[in-house]
Amino acid sequence: MLDKVKLALRLSGTALDGEVSDLINAAIADLRLVGINIPAEAGSSSKTLGDPLLDRAVVLYAKAEFGFNDDAERYRNAYDYLKCALSLTADYIESGVAAK
Repeated sequence: MLDKVKLALRLSGTALDGEVSDLINAAIADLRLVGINIPAEAGSSSKTLGDPLLDRAVVLYAKAEFGFNDDAERYRNAYDYLKCALSLTADYIESGVAAK
């Protein structure tokens, strides 16, 4: 997941890996707060979350929080919309079927 988010943020090198990892972990925690099922091993490696919508949510969160100045609000709104949609879908919530 780290590599995917760094690519989306247009980052190379490792100087900001700690900050990007923190953003990934914060996004995962935020998604879990609303009951979205995230695999337990998520965030422990550079692997993706195993679902394109979950991966996209993490990327949008990172773009909103990383400081894309004028576009931060647009990314935050897109993230909030996706988070809301996922939290209302049985395949993604804790009581539903585990995310694929």
